[in-house]
Amino acid sequence: MQAEPRQRVVQFRPRTVLLVVGLLVAVAIVLQVLWISRHILSWVFIALFLSLALNPLVDRLEHRFGGRRGAATAVVLLAAIGVVAAVGALFIPTVVHQVSGFAGKVPDYLDEVTKGRGRLGFLQTKYHLVDKARNALHHGGAKRLFGLSGTAVAITKGVITAVVATVTIVFMTFFMLVEGPAWVERAFSLLRPESRPRWRGVAHDVYRTVGGYVTGNLLISLIAGVSTGIVLVILGVPYAVALGLIVAILDLVPLAGATIAGIIIAIVAFIHSVVAGIIVVVFFVLYQQVENHVLQPVVYGRTVQLSPLVVLVSVLIGAELAGVLGALAAIPVAGTLQVLLVDYLRHRREQPTPA
Repeated sequence: MQAEPRQRVVQFRPRTVLLVVGLLVAVAIVLQVLWISRHILSWVFIALFLSLALNPLVDRLEHRFGGRRGAATAVVLLAAIGVVAAVGALFIPTVVHQVSGFAGKVPDYLDEVTKGRGRLGFLQTKYHLVDKARNALHHGGAKRLFGLSGTAVAITKGVITAVVATVTIVFMTFFMLVEGPAWVERAFSLLRPESRPRWRGVAHDVYRTVGGYVTGNLLISLIAGVSTGIVLVILGVPYAVALGLIVAILDLVPLAGATIAGIIIAIVAFIHSVVAGIIVVVFFVLYQQVENHVLQPVVYGRTVQLSPLVVLVSVLIGAELAGVLGALAAIPVAGTLQVLLVDYLRHRREQPTPA
């Protein structure tokens, strides 16, 4: 006779069950808090990027000031604010003037669209856009067409949020620059003495990767905006300064940003003239080749060594998780993970194999 198979009964202690339930509840609470404070976390992320970009200058001035990091940070931050203010003083009046000029031409554009004439007349002749707008006004009123309900309140909240965010980011950047080295040293002090040199090397590689990417990305975006503005001014395309600013901002987004900017600028150039549109398209194609094969290798150097496939996958995942900020942070995060993986493999190879 065959013996009956024994049934194995696994019993969990009440303490273990409560511990698992407590961990799940704690994780849920943490995720909920992160979701609620996502806007604050985006401010922290921006401040971290700025501090990484400004930290090399702070380190140099700190040595000249005899180790007074607070004074060096204040000088660098004030200089950066001064540069931004100077650029704003140069560009904001031009942008306001161009926006006012565009607003003055809007009635002419609307008249052409209504009559089906001009470069935008196809919106009425093919898509009957004006008729649809009139029907929306007749049935739902201006609020339904333009969404005017609560617009003034939304604009006021947006302005207040922008001012608070700017001031908060400036202060967070200052404190990160001043206290950052102390935080790093405290983190190293928690490690065992024999493992500190290894993790100092890892931290240095991570800082070089992230800092090099941030600085290089800002510089390349500036080059893209300035060069695009110059081409548009030469071609006589209106709103050249504002369009160059749009290119500089969108070029910060890896891979897709420059393409989106090129499409927007090409559409505006084609509205101006067909020749200008063709020249702008050719310029963007040539500039992308120069940026990918000349500017990025020279500016980034050896700080960010990632394959195009890794860059594409990381940007797509970052954009899916956190939108534009996720796309911006994708390459630094991927570079950091690569540094950690390389260090892990090197450390594993250096360990003696057991007999």
